[in-house]
Amino acid sequence: MFTTYVLITVVTIVANASVALADLTRARFVLANMEEVGLPRSWLAPLGLLKGAGAAGLLLGLLGLRPLGIAAAIGLVLFFAGALATHVRARVFHNIAFPGAYFALAIASAALAVGVR
Repeated sequence: MFTTYVLITVVTIVANASVALADLTRARFVLANMEEVGLPRSWLAPLGLLKGAGAAGLLLGLLGLRPLGIAAAIGLVLFFAGALATHVRARVFHNIAFPGAYFALAIASAALAVGVR
């Protein structure tokens, strides 16, 4: 179970760090998605920083600060629940699998962080 926890959490860290970097560098696909779901560009940096903070918290959780890792995973679950709700509100379903995948990774990381002793 510990190996699964580490593997899933590392994948979640890499995924969130990558998309945080895309946000912070204002990648074209990120800008297009934000426009499509109706979010202002001024939210881009704060959203990227939240994803980056989640990834950093998960890493610190793996390195021994387990309560911080759990809190980061729960924060990412809430973040991506909001992203899914934003897609549904805007009726943008063609790419909803992306926030859905991040949401699933966050849920798995949270569940495994709580379940592993």
